[in-house]
Amino acid sequence: MAAVRIRLSRHGRKKKPFYRIVVANSEAPRDGKFLEIVGTYDPLQDPVAITLKQDQLQAWIDKGARPTDTVKSLMVKHAAATAAAAE
Repeated sequence: MAAVRIRLSRHGRKKKPFYRIVVANSEAPRDGKFLEIVGTYDPLQDPVAITLKQDQLQAWIDKGARPTDTVKSLMVKHAAATAAAAE
């Protein structure tokens, strides 16, 4: 059985990347079939724009989906930005 991963899917055009944070089968292609979109990441905005659907993301993690290293770092940055905005 293949594992379920939370990873980035690249969209946008050449030199203008935009990423969706998706839940996908680990064997699926990077920009191929996915199970659900749980957020977005836009590295071109200043500051970088990260949106996450926390409830859906946590539900998938509870079911055993593992985020990639890049998605983990984005989750940490989002949590830090959210905490700073709340202060």
